[in-house]
Amino acid sequence: MGAESSSQDERYLQAATDYGPALGRLARGYEADADLRRDLEQEIHVALWRSFAGYDGRCSVRTWVYRVAHNVGASHVIRRKRARASVLVGLEALADAPDGENPEQATADRQALTRLTALIQTLNPPDRQVILLYLEDLDAAAIGEITGLTPGAAAVKIHRIKAILARRFQQGGGA
Repeated sequence: MGAESSSQDERYLQAATDYGPALGRLARGYEADADLRRDLEQEIHVALWRSFAGYDGRCSVRTWVYRVAHNVGASHVIRRKRARASVLVGLEALADAPDGENPEQATADRQALTRLTALIQTLNPPDRQVILLYLEDLDAAAIGEITGLTPGAAAVKIHRIKAILARRFQQGGGA
């Protein structure tokens, strides 16, 4: 059992190193509240560590990591919706403006990002999963492998979701 545990620890540590920032962004896409987001990110890491006990290499580590993260994120959203009937709130500003940046433009950019994040959070979990993976620069084939969709179906979903988000964003819609 010691060797298996060591292998599990090594796989987790490598995955956390390689995909840690992406896991944080995915948690941000699923949860607006900063405290709950930190809890969700921890849940993702615990689930990822546990999952490596059963990882058999039939898919890439990247696919495995994203699949586990999105399963935990989707479960979190479902639990939160059951726990409260109100609409999800938008995210706070995600990043401070770099030095020398125009403060008005930085504020406008943060507001636009907050609006877009709020729109993404209104999507149902499967669509949210697809667009968050797309925003992580995964292609339709990788998204299909993670979600169980065919690459063509993933590409169509991406196109449709982008069109819906763009239309709602232009209309000034939010959560």
